[in-house]
Amino acid sequence: MRKTIQFINKLGHVVLKFLKSAGELGLFAFETIHHCVTPPFYGKAFFKQFIEIGFYSLPVVALTTLFAGMVIALQTYSGFSQFSAEGAVAMVVLVAVTRELAPVMAGLMVAGRIGAAMAAEIGTMRVTEQIDALATLSTNPFKYLIVPRVIAGIVMLPVLVLIGDVIGICGGYMIGVSKLDFNASTYLISTWQYLKPMDIISGLTKASVFGFIITLLGCYNGFHSQGGAQGVGQATTNAVVSSSILILIFNYILTELFFSV
Repeated sequence: MRKTIQFINKLGHVVLKFLKSAGELGLFAFETIHHCVTPPFYGKAFFKQFIEIGFYSLPVVALTTLFAGMVIALQTYSGFSQFSAEGAVAMVVLVAVTRELAPVMAGLMVAGRIGAAMAAEIGTMRVTEQIDALATLSTNPFKYLIVPRVIAGIVMLPVLVLIGDVIGICGGYMIGVSKLDFNASTYLISTWQYLKPMDIISGLTKASVFGFIITLLGCYNGFHSQGGAQGVGQATTNAVVSSSILILIFNYILTELFFSV
């Protein structure tokens, strides 16, 4: 009986801690959105985050989507060749890359790179009291630190995904033509015929949501970090893990909204 009560107490403690964190994150998100639509805005901070999130993340996203498209082409060909359906390889590569692989893999790569960096940078500023110094200098920390990162994530991740779409499809084309002996013009024509605007729109919408999730959680965990270097490390880990999990969850939710029958 005593062990049962202890178990219930621990479970209740975990649930209450989760609800507290969820409430704090909700309030943080609401305040961030409020500051995103109200002036003043810091142009240099926006430009810096656009470059940091967009330009510097391009190589890792490009490599990831390139090899993802190549692998999808190989795998679908090996399966479809058993049913004499090799002509569907171009369609599968197109749909897989635009709907799922480009937004999800770009989101996970950016979460590992940008989400961790944001949490570490803002967390270091928190534990060294630099954020308090900004407030003392009449500079709103949300306006200067968080809003530029969140807006840059919402804007630049779809740009990365759009580039990833092109590179991933090119990867499938390269494998199809050079290794699987597809006719180059036939492959391109098939890809163009199967291309639907909704495939692109759904992927870009997912990318915007993922960008918001990554930057919000990176900023939130860094902003609320405490306990010195260990706290900053914990905030960085939490930012990457939580954003990765939410990316996968919201990927399913958005897919259900866009393509449910």
